[in-house]
Amino acid sequence: MTRPLAGITVVSLEQAVAAPFATRQLADLGARVIKVERPGGGDFARRYDTTVHGQSSYFVWLNRSKESLTLDVKDPRGREILDRLLAGADVFVQNLAPGAAARLGLEPAALGERYPGLIPCTVSGYGTDGPWAGRKAYDLLVQCQTGLVSLTGTPEGAARAGISVADIAGGMYAYSGILTALFTRATTGEARPVEVSLFDALSEWMGQPAYYTRYGGTQPPRVGTQHATIAPYGAYTAADGKDVLFSIQNEPEWVALCTHFLQRPELADDPRFATGSARVAHRDELNAVVAARFRELDSEKVMALLDGIGVANAGVNSVHEFLDHPVLAERDRWREVPIPGGTMAALLPPVIMAGVEPRMDPVPQVGGQTDAILTELGHAPAEIARLRADGVV
Repeated sequence: MTRPLAGITVVSLEQAVAAPFATRQLADLGARVIKVERPGGGDFARRYDTTVHGQSSYFVWLNRSKESLTLDVKDPRGREILDRLLAGADVFVQNLAPGAAARLGLEPAALGERYPGLIPCTVSGYGTDGPWAGRKAYDLLVQCQTGLVSLTGTPEGAARAGISVADIAGGMYAYSGILTALFTRATTGEARPVEVSLFDALSEWMGQPAYYTRYGGTQPPRVGTQHATIAPYGAYTAADGKDVLFSIQNEPEWVALCTHFLQRPELADDPRFATGSARVAHRDELNAVVAARFRELDSEKVMALLDGIGVANAGVNSVHEFLDHPVLAERDRWREVPIPGGTMAALLPPVIMAGVEPRMDPVPQVGGQTDAILTELGHAPAEIARLRADGVV
């Protein structure tokens, strides 16, 4: 099988989440990804936890199908090896600390002069210009700075999102930006640099609450599992203790809910609830009516009744329940992937392309492909041994 990015070589000075997420998706599509790691320890995300056969859950998620090369790029010999890799690469990705790429001469302008066909991709915290260009940024810091944390949680307290949304957003935009740059190079011959900041990526995802706040005067409230600006839209507890979330998106659904589920058809035209804005304004009164009906029914009956009138709903699952979800099982969404110390069940990438099976190759050991890559570059075994003894690789 020839995958869409077969023949594309990516060299990445990457760590943590955002850049590795972008390059793993390139590897999924067949790109060769050479991950350059620090000798001795490698990507610090390898040590975030030890839950997957002794490996970090973050690392095994983000780094399958890559080759790991340990390299001290500050040593002239290590830098010469990196330069030789870049000369044959299509894409260079880095999310080094602020200013580090410039100090190493790896900023896009310098790379463009030496390697005119190379697409450099920079993943930063707050951008490479502007007042915060030199400031460190991690996922939760960016969640705070963009106001996301102020929207997440309950009236009693704010909360972080339960996954690394800023990193994931940054990685997704880096991935799509690189694909666009590869297409541009293929059609025009021009290799254009790509830059993504975590702050800009999550700012885009904050669009709806940003516009709601700017033009409405107040920001959406924190309402737990309720929707801040649509009602009824949230989770309620059924008689058996299971939470079920449902969503009313339009007036026909509201009428059907009142008539066939709540068994209160008069509520459909009640001035407190007759429009979407009115339902949000009278959320507490509406929630009391819905919650009372939920207490009369077990969760399976709730979901059956809602399904019967075409109202979208879902049980509020734990992660364990998600892992056993029939949609994943019956659609064959799991694959076994070798990792250091064993194998793991990994989810297939979400994009399904006809005739293409995503690449699901092993997660590498630190420096697992160092000797092979250096041999490919023409280094003899004795020279590789000297480089290793000197801590260059």
